[in-house]
Amino acid sequence: MISAYRAGRGPLHRLPAGAKLSALAISACALSLWHPGAMGMTLASLAATAVLCLAVGVVDAARVWWRLRWLILVLGGALWLFVGAETAVVNTARVVALLVLAEAVTRTTRMEDLLEVLRRILRPLRRVGADPETVALGLSLTIAMVPVIESFATQVRDAHRARGVRLGLRAALPLLVMTLRHADEVGDALIARGIAR
Repeated sequence: MISAYRAGRGPLHRLPAGAKLSALAISACALSLWHPGAMGMTLASLAATAVLCLAVGVVDAARVWWRLRWLILVLGGALWLFVGAETAVVNTARVVALLVLAEAVTRTTRMEDLLEVLRRILRPLRRVGADPETVALGLSLTIAMVPVIESFATQVRDAHRARGVRLGLRAALPLLVMTLRHADEVGDALIARGIAR
């Protein structure tokens, strides 16, 4: 779900990375603790979408919602089945709002700026033996892997379609193999640079 930075001149692009991360953290806490009912949480997810539209435009925001369709259907359907309609709408809208806000942050903030903020936040962890550089690197690699895995999934889907094969659980195996191979290559590159052992 998380996308890479896109250059722009909008108000969100001009905000400092620390302010955006702080706003995202506050929004996550507020959305987690707030219990407004289905209508209120739906409005919150629409407000988050308005923020994303401001950041990347209506077309890209629509693409984000399209990518979220399966999450909405699966999560919403499962919650509807097990805990009821009201809870399903509230919790699905809550997750969607958070993902849309996270998308707005990653689309409007350079990875280097995010990492610098994370290093500053994690600096106090040195007292307990943690290395902020390593933690920040791990987070950046995790974020960077999301679009890579998405491109692998697209390759697998296109290959299946070209052969006229229906997608099923078998599609997970080549995706897993490609992801593990890429992870090995990244690990080898880190070892070659002396970053990992």
